[in-house]
Amino acid sequence: MGAVWLKQFSLRSISAILFKMDYKDAGVDINEGYRAVEKYRDLAAETRDRWGASILNGIGSFAGMFSLKDAAKGMEEPVLVSGTDGVGTKLELARIVKKYDTVGIDCVAMCVNDILCHGARPLFFLDYLACGKLDANIASELVSGIAAGCKEAGCALLGGETAEMPGFYSEGSYEIAGFAAGIADRKNIIDGRNIRKGDALLGIGSSGAHSNGFSLIRKVFPDMTEDHNEKPLALALLEPTRIYVQPVLGLMETIPVHGMAHITGGGFYENIPRMFFSGGNEHYNALIYQNSWPIPSIFKRIAAACAGLNTSGTEAEQAGEQLLKTDLSLRSQMFATFNMGIGFGLALDKEYVKKAKAYLEQYGFSAWEIGVINTGDDSDNTLNGSAGQMVHFI
Repeated sequence: MGAVWLKQFSLRSISAILFKMDYKDAGVDINEGYRAVEKYRDLAAETRDRWGASILNGIGSFAGMFSLKDAAKGMEEPVLVSGTDGVGTKLELARIVKKYDTVGIDCVAMCVNDILCHGARPLFFLDYLACGKLDANIASELVSGIAAGCKEAGCALLGGETAEMPGFYSEGSYEIAGFAAGIADRKNIIDGRNIRKGDALLGIGSSGAHSNGFSLIRKVFPDMTEDHNEKPLALALLEPTRIYVQPVLGLMETIPVHGMAHITGGGFYENIPRMFFSGGNEHYNALIYQNSWPIPSIFKRIAAACAGLNTSGTEAEQAGEQLLKTDLSLRSQMFATFNMGIGFGLALDKEYVKKAKAYLEQYGFSAWEIGVINTGDDSDNTLNGSAGQMVHFI
């Protein structure tokens, strides 16, 4: 019966039935995608000055091509170092206040700061942007932040992908992720093997919460319009993640650095131990000096909110500051979730601390001696599953 029915239709009539609904009717606007890509071209071009001769093609190809000839010049054994990350639910704040030009900086920062921990110079960056319904203007705002972050990190925006996924993401929702590649000479890679007992821990200041803990932040702050230092709380929290690439790479040329840690999700407890060498027999822990740097007001405000205090403004900050001193459980949770004002950490010989601080501060990066490296043994293994690789506050 089915075969008889099909014979009654020409190929043309079947085609007409099949294509009564097109891609736009399904929620994907190809023309809006073309418009977004055209906006991306100019933004990407602004990031390509440093590595212009190394970039072999433009935006729109199936893949980005980057020659290592110049980047690897003078290296004995060039090693590519890569990293990937996203922005997380901080994007929801951007959506709430309709400000999309900073979260792209976060995306770049999360990736390039990670590969910096191994002494790598970022070469290029690729982004992935997904949404429920594409708005080329919003997409270009997101990519403008990515381009700004790439310029600050000294890497090229080599390409990316924009995916419109109706029914999977709700209309107005966006997701961005990034992928960074850098280069280092193998003999200069920093992997923690040179860390020694007695090394100082130097902490470099953060710009705020960076891109971590925002699921908790959104839970404890139902009203993002509250005032914080004379601007809405949401805008204060959207302050982008600091990019540490240029000052730290410059510092590495003046003094030996033994280990580095990007303080991201998991705070102090998870990230500082990651700077230690995993293949050695010696186990280390980090002793952090309490009150050795000023905790930014935003974390005091978050602490008060996490404690369930029904207060705001200066009163909330003062209450949060007191809680961080007296409530050890809350304090531990805060340091296990947020950077608490330290976005990047360095392990180096104590004799270089003063020089390192002066170098960083001349570029506008405040730094403090926040702790010391100590040795540990298996009996110290009470957190994160790494024997002796611990963080203690003293």
